[in-house]
Amino acid sequence: MNYKSYLFMLFAVGFLFACSTQPQQTEMVKPDWSDNPWPEIRKKRINQLLPEAMKAAGVDCWITIGRENHNDPIAVHVGAENAGGTAVFMFYLDDSGFHSLAFSPDGEATSLDELNIHDEVIRVDRGASAVQVAADFIKEKGFKIIAVNSSSSNTMADGLSYTQRRNLEEALGDYSSRLVSSTDLVYEWLSIKLPEEVEILKKAAQMASDFQYEAYAMIVPGKTTDAEVAKFLKAKMAEYGVTDAWHPDQNPNVNSGPDRGHSHATDKVIMPGDVIQTDFGVKLYGIWVSDIQRFAYVLKDGETEAPADIQQYWENGKAGSRIALAAMKPGVKGEDVDRAQRDLMDANGSLYVPWSTGHPVGYVAHDVGPNLGGARLETPRPAAQKLLKKGMVFAFDGFHTWKREDGTEKTISVEEMAVVTENGAEYLIQPQEDLILIK
Repeated sequence: MNYKSYLFMLFAVGFLFACSTQPQQTEMVKPDWSDNPWPEIRKKRINQLLPEAMKAAGVDCWITIGRENHNDPIAVHVGAENAGGTAVFMFYLDDSGFHSLAFSPDGEATSLDELNIHDEVIRVDRGASAVQVAADFIKEKGFKIIAVNSSSSNTMADGLSYTQRRNLEEALGDYSSRLVSSTDLVYEWLSIKLPEEVEILKKAAQMASDFQYEAYAMIVPGKTTDAEVAKFLKAKMAEYGVTDAWHPDQNPNVNSGPDRGHSHATDKVIMPGDVIQTDFGVKLYGIWVSDIQRFAYVLKDGETEAPADIQQYWENGKAGSRIALAAMKPGVKGEDVDRAQRDLMDANGSLYVPWSTGHPVGYVAHDVGPNLGGARLETPRPAAQKLLKKGMVFAFDGFHTWKREDGTEKTISVEEMAVVTENGAEYLIQPQEDLILIK
């Protein structure tokens, strides 16, 4: 990309945000979580998105086996989260269209039927095997390609245990040769979010951003520790009835020192001259998560703004975020988004950053979908070769890394969230434009 093209791209993306230099914080109203939209959204996802995912993956039947205490990670997406005895959830395509069945032990069949998720709930008598009943149905229908949740590359498609797989193969007999991995199917299905889900993700992103601004406002340089900032954010989560977007020990990650990667906050005291990174996300309704980073600079005595070098590093990182966003559009590889930013990082003199530019986000912080990385790797991971599609949501960073006076490295990683649209991509919330200054 030549210099003029780069400037034009930055102008086009930045124009949308030129009217304001700080992200707008919403009025913090405690939400009512009792009206959970997930049941209706789940049904819509099954009936609208799953048939297309099955066609894209080239399968005509998909089965998931649910059970108590050690359930399949996909269970909540197919209505299997409350399975007691072993139950089989089946989705298939035939000449008459798309269908969904649940083969359920009699004890749970009534409550499952009342959820109105599946076309039919087939009761399995006590003592009988739901797996065998489902296998008999498969053989009766003559399905040719049957997807099951065994995967070497996608944990969300790897919920079938060894014992379950063996029992299923025994029940299917010769039909077991028709089993294939659900890797591609689950990828195609979970990587796309409905518009209603994007709206919820916007709320999760805004909440994570607003909480961080409040946390930075309570810092007393020379006294407050990174861990105390993290504790403040934990208290905000409890106050608003939301939970962690990833492992509680590492959410939030507040770091006023050198780079530490994904880690917990420590007892380091925040001092004048520090650049503070907070990596934080919240989960709404127990389903949708955000992943947002906000950065602050602690002013030294006599300073009213960040030093010129720190300010330039910030501008470089922000420019990386903008050029990555401009590179996102349907049909682009994840690797190409990473390359757009890394070319800019090289031009701006950034040190090498080992982390990918971005990752899918939605049901978990590192969700199913294309990886926005691999541009500088000799062999990029397969997920970096996947194409972006409308409805995919990403958390992604604008990077700049420099060497500190003590020889350690520090990275500004302006992490925002965006959704891929028909012709490009757009931020879920207004991005951070300026370093937060702490007096």
